[in-house]
Amino acid sequence: MVNHPVDELAPGFDEQAVVTAAQRGDQGALGSLYEAFFPRVYRYVVTRLGNSEDAEDVTEEIFLRIIDNLGGFEFRGLPFGAWVFRIARNEVVSHVRRQKSRFASTPLDELIPDTNADHVTQIETQFTIAVVRQAAEKLPEAQRQVIALRFGAGLSVAETAQALKKTENNVKVLQHKAIAKLQQMVRRD
Repeated sequence: MVNHPVDELAPGFDEQAVVTAAQRGDQGALGSLYEAFFPRVYRYVVTRLGNSEDAEDVTEEIFLRIIDNLGGFEFRGLPFGAWVFRIARNEVVSHVRRQKSRFASTPLDELIPDTNADHVTQIETQFTIAVVRQAAEKLPEAQRQVIALRFGAGLSVAETAQALKKTENNVKVLQHKAIAKLQQMVRRD
């Protein structure tokens, strides 16, 4: 997935200063955190759930948990984003446990808006996404998490490692194995 500049933290964004201000009750700082992290968290959630309506609800729950727990957050060598994505991961897992079905189909235009594509291209892309999503369901949980964070949320290897409490090398290995396994499954199907 290609990261768009609007989805990344703005250059000069002083994460620690903004978090500290938000912890003191500064509503503007809280809004800045929401704006900085919402797009990436939403992409991660919709990638994991495959349903935009559920993803919107779960993303709201994630930000409510962030607000509720913000006072207890402390910088201990990890970025705030790692903490955010741990909350996101836990909330997604909780949601999946509460629901009987996973990965309901999401209309293609919600995942990949492309107003210039013709209908054949859209159908081919939708089919490819469905095949990959179905294959990803068969991956071990750790590999599924890495794929969702790396390609769904657009996190870097370092950010993914921090969010999952794994080493960067472990994330790279999991990603490599997952991609190889996905390629094998897609070719077979």
